Amino acid sequence: MTGGGLLVAGTTSDAGKSVVTAGICRWLVRQGVKVAPFKAQNMSLNSFVTREGAEIGRAQAMQAQACRIEPTALMNPVLLKPGGERSSQVVLLGRPVGEMSARGYHGGRQQQLLGTVLDSLAQLRATYDAVICEGAGSPAEINLRRTDIVNMGIARNASLPVLVVGDIDRGGVFASFFGTVALLSREDQELVAGFLVNKFRGDVSLLEPGLDMLHGLTGRHTYGVLPFRHGLGIDEEDGLAVSLRGAVRESAVAAPVGEDVLRVAVCAVPLMSNFTDVDALAAEPGVVVRFVDRPEELADADLVVVPGTRGTVRALQWLRERGLADALRRRAAEGRPVLGICGGFQILGEHIEDDVESRAGRVDGLGILPVRVRFAREKKLERPVGEALGEPVEGYEIHHGVADVRGGEAFISDGRGHGLDGCRVGQTWGTHWHGSLESDGFRRAFLREVAAAAGRRFVPAPDTSFAALREEQLDRLGDLIEQHADTDTLWRLIESGAPRGLPFVPPGAPA
Repeated sequence: MTGGGLLVAGTTSDAGKSVVTAGICRWLVRQGVKVAPFKAQNMSLNSFVTREGAEIGRAQAMQAQACRIEPTALMNPVLLKPGGERSSQVVLLGRPVGEMSARGYHGGRQQQLLGTVLDSLAQLRATYDAVICEGAGSPAEINLRRTDIVNMGIARNASLPVLVVGDIDRGGVFASFFGTVALLSREDQELVAGFLVNKFRGDVSLLEPGLDMLHGLTGRHTYGVLPFRHGLGIDEEDGLAVSLRGAVRESAVAAPVGEDVLRVAVCAVPLMSNFTDVDALAAEPGVVVRFVDRPEELADADLVVVPGTRGTVRALQWLRERGLADALRRRAAEGRPVLGICGGFQILGEHIEDDVESRAGRVDGLGILPVRVRFAREKKLERPVGEALGEPVEGYEIHHGVADVRGGEAFISDGRGHGLDGCRVGQTWGTHWHGSLESDGFRRAFLREVAAAAGRRFVPAPDTSFAALREEQLDRLGDLIEQHADTDTLWRLIESGAPRGLPFVPPGAPA
């Protein structure tokens, strides 16, 4: 028996599709429904590694957590990782299969992947009671409809009802809802079941006349008005502003346990990947995290983080052009804390041999850590565990760079004195492991070292649980759906599909 399904589409990018999908997933699992998330195609530098060593978007990993299941490659069969303005690495079922231009991808390759996408969705629907699918951008992107495999393309092929989410905080939500439907073909419109308003501030009764008129114009109901809530962003696709709104970052307003706060500056390098690594730092009361792009902004920072990037050589050049490279070298020489993660770790080394990502050949690094990096064609995708600063630590690795460490101390060990990853010299640390700061004991030990080196009377809170904060956040999303959406109708859509006889809204898609 095939499980039910629903496609959550949006009037625009960042309308709230990822959040609404996670909220529906958490609401369903609390009702005892066996549910899974799905996104046919994701464009993101914010990725995650599953237990079987597959790379998928972090949004789908978080949605799987909302479902209380382990994420798998089936949940995000196609991942595009931008490497510049016009090309992306294509990751298929968790493994990279090559670089492709946007024109080449939309010119035919995308449609070739439809079979893989539909097979992945079918496998999930055969296993779960319900699969909540997330669209991308807008379903009314008429220039891309012919090759679409993530919005109406997947809805039509899998007979999925479609819920269109609109962000009313931006304004123009009624026009966006109406226009989205009116630009779809008759066949596509038959699957658009209704609307969901997101991020509403104020008295819902003032909105109701507009919702009634929208129903009169389209024949479709609005199945909920979700109120605006601070801090409900999850690990979404690749918008830095999205991550900055997350609840974990906002917890920095909590009073510090010690006498001082700890200031963290994150270099906002180009093609930044997995910037969510610093969310765990911002989860600590008294830790203030900000993204910076000028050397003077490093002056009062107690810790500087050089994050991961999809363009290591490009990021290195950017740091030099802006004077940040010299500022980082001065910090290291003065014994002031610096942490490099993945591409940031590689940048801190002596040199990089890159014939894979940038094809720049040999490029000098910042020379802060005794590490030489060679880019291999095979990408490393692992979920390692180890020990650092006397505490257990786990993370995930996503990189082509192979580090040859020629000195310093190992940063992360196997607990028996053998180095596993990274390097430390003085107060400069580097590691390939994303997500390591989510290990609570290790994070506290690391922050204690940073505070001591910075001369700050900062004390990490003894009871901050990053995992618990994530669960609390997902429960808040589930509460939003349960309290402000028409859940009876949502379940009927998931179980039975779009209502029959929905009217056509002219003019429809262009011929």
